Amino acid sequence: MNPFDQKREFLSLQSEWELPSRLERIPDLQQEIVGLLERAGFSDQDIFAVRLALEEAVANAMKHGNRLADNKTVRVSLCLQPEAVIVRVSDEGEGFDPSSVPDPLAEENLERPCGRGLLLMRHFMHQVEFLDKGSTVVMVRRRENSRQAEPCCSVQTETTAS
Repeated sequence: MNPFDQKREFLSLQSEWELPSRLERIPDLQQEIVGLLERAGFSDQDIFAVRLALEEAVANAMKHGNRLADNKTVRVSLCLQPEAVIVRVSDEGEGFDPSSVPDPLAEENLERPCGRGLLLMRHFMHQVEFLDKGSTVVMVRRRENSRQAEPCCSVQTETTAS
């Protein structure tokens, strides 16, 4: 039986991917995750939000964390629950301090062609948390009209020693 036959009647589903640091791999990952969200009955608005935040997080991990190094990978974990989706993206870089990223809305940054990824992730996801000195981001998107306030999943709480 397909766990999504009853849409929101499943308990949870976890999937993991390991990708080389090649930007051209992102669309295939997005397509696979969007398919899971659609089968789980998430709204178009939720799917758009997760797809956009996922693209930003994975691209940042590949470019800034792994510096597009062929020998480094990005790990993506997805935890689907009836009321939320939790995405965890980890790279092999040294991490960064999210508070040190310039504000993309500051006047001096408005014309810069990049630097809006964190802003987009924080806008479209309900929770964004950086772990492992910044080399891991955990993002939560609660389903529209969700009854559950805070989802619980091992993807959200796993951390490695820093």
